[in-house]
Amino acid sequence: MAQPSPDEWMADGLRFTCTGCGDCCAGAEGYVWVNKQEIAALAEQRGMTVEAFEAEHVRKVGVRKSLTERADGDCVLLDPKTRKCTAYNARPRQCRTWPFWESTVKSPAAWAETCEACPGAGVGKLYTLEEIRRERAVIRV
Repeated sequence: MAQPSPDEWMADGLRFTCTGCGDCCAGAEGYVWVNKQEIAALAEQRGMTVEAFEAEHVRKVGVRKSLTERADGDCVLLDPKTRKCTAYNARPRQCRTWPFWESTVKSPAAWAETCEACPGAGVGKLYTLEEIRRERAVIRV
């Protein structure tokens, strides 16, 4: 008997609309992985040199690089007052593909957890399975 596709549970798509709450940029410690191109785009968006941006906002984790966080776990690019990203137009691919990460759509239980944590997950615009697969393929998180 053939094994069902791991994506079968979301064959009808998933709903998501960003509420702009900033919750996905805050809270528990974690990593926002960035590459050279993303660092350069973020630096330009912030009006900084790449070197200055890296010195102030990037940390090395093994051979990779991640944005730094404030003491409370918030992303360094999240404005603490408005709860908006200060570099939204240049945000990294990890941020652009939320909530359709491999870890958040691997099962109905993982998606349910995502919906509990994110007020925009599970509501709003319907994304097709193909759209979700495209987003998920951008970065492994």
